Amino acid sequence: MAKATTATIVSDATTVDPGEAVLKPNSSTPGQTEVSLPVWEGEGIRAGIWEVSPGTFKSKRDGYDELCQILSGSATITEANGNSFDVAAGSFFVTPAGWEGSWAVHETLRKVWVIHDAVSD
Repeated sequence: MAKATTATIVSDATTVDPGEAVLKPNSSTPGQTEVSLPVWEGEGIRAGIWEVSPGTFKSKRDGYDELCQILSGSATITEANGNSFDVAAGSFFVTPAGWEGSWAVHETLRKVWVIHDAVSD
């Protein structure tokens, strides 16, 4: 018999309470906070909602790809090669395994994230 499954629903990802924010450990801005609300996890895939306050931090994608949909706020992301791009509500982007860069968050930013574990060759 097949296993029954049900949908996981967040009625409004822009306003759901993600929980209590904590100091962002890799921030170069004193007092910058973040919070992540895991929403779903399956084999090699996780999804959730993340929020970060204004400030700057470095980021790496060690062993996973991340798909990001910005819900609110804004930031400038600068890749290791010096290319930069701005993100705001409506922006969608992917940072693949091995990606490195830095974020300059201009106003509190909230995103939906989906992480896919990278497969080693």
